[in-house]
Amino acid sequence: MGNLKLVIGGIVVLVFGIALFDSMFVVHQTKSALVLQFGKPVLPVHKEPGLKFKIPVVQDVEYFDNRILDLDPAPQEVILQDQKRINVDSFVRYKIVNPLEFKRRALTQANFIQIFGGRLNAAVRAEVGKVLLGDMLSDKRDDVMERITAALKKQAPQFGIEVVDVRIGRTDLPAATAQSVYKRMNSEREAQARKLRSEGAEAKVKIQADADRQRTIILANARREAQILRGEGEGAKTKILNDAFGQDPEFFGFYRSMEAYGSALGDGTTMVLSPDSEFFRYFRNLGGKNPAEK
Repeated sequence: MGNLKLVIGGIVVLVFGIALFDSMFVVHQTKSALVLQFGKPVLPVHKEPGLKFKIPVVQDVEYFDNRILDLDPAPQEVILQDQKRINVDSFVRYKIVNPLEFKRRALTQANFIQIFGGRLNAAVRAEVGKVLLGDMLSDKRDDVMERITAALKKQAPQFGIEVVDVRIGRTDLPAATAQSVYKRMNSEREAQARKLRSEGAEAKVKIQADADRQRTIILANARREAQILRGEGEGAKTKILNDAFGQDPEFFGFYRSMEAYGSALGDGTTMVLSPDSEFFRYFRNLGGKNPAEK
């Protein structure tokens, strides 16, 4: 009988210990806790960190992260205002500020990601579809994201969340469109290159023609100047020689003979003349006179 009491007492203590342990839960400083009784929320929501209590067996605890979370749905294809198609990859950062409302509306985190991710994609399609492809590569991209953010912030309280930021990560052309755009851009660049080469060849011809014209003018002017200078030199030379002839006819004759010797007796010159020829009179006498004249 005594052993039976001990066994029963031990069982009672064990059950009490298990019940006491099951009635306690800890709320971390980065989380909020919502007590559920038969799947229904029980107020209040536990947001302060520390040791908390609940009814064992009957009640469960669900935790919600207080930190900023990411929702990143799969990229989607969007038709722009100019009927071009692009793949848009967007994401939203949010915080759960009302776990009770979040539980009532979204039920589970996975269900919230599906529902709110769909709303994010719908807002992206609505706003991106109003702009052109070039706008997504300019400052207008920020305006598009601001409108998407404003639209989602209006819907956020329905889910007990706060939208912190919305971003469009990437905007890529679909593979078929990208190939078509690449071919068109390649054709445009080749046409531009041909145009530049044609303009360059035309400019080259013009520059060469202008250079040839200037060369012809410069050479003509130089020849004309040379002829003028040569004529002036010849005139000055003739005047000097005439003056010299007037002052000393014998010296003039000697000078002219020396010029004749220089012109006639060049390298490789062969002449057959008589030694008594008048051409060599200054070789026989510096005065250029024949011995018979003396």
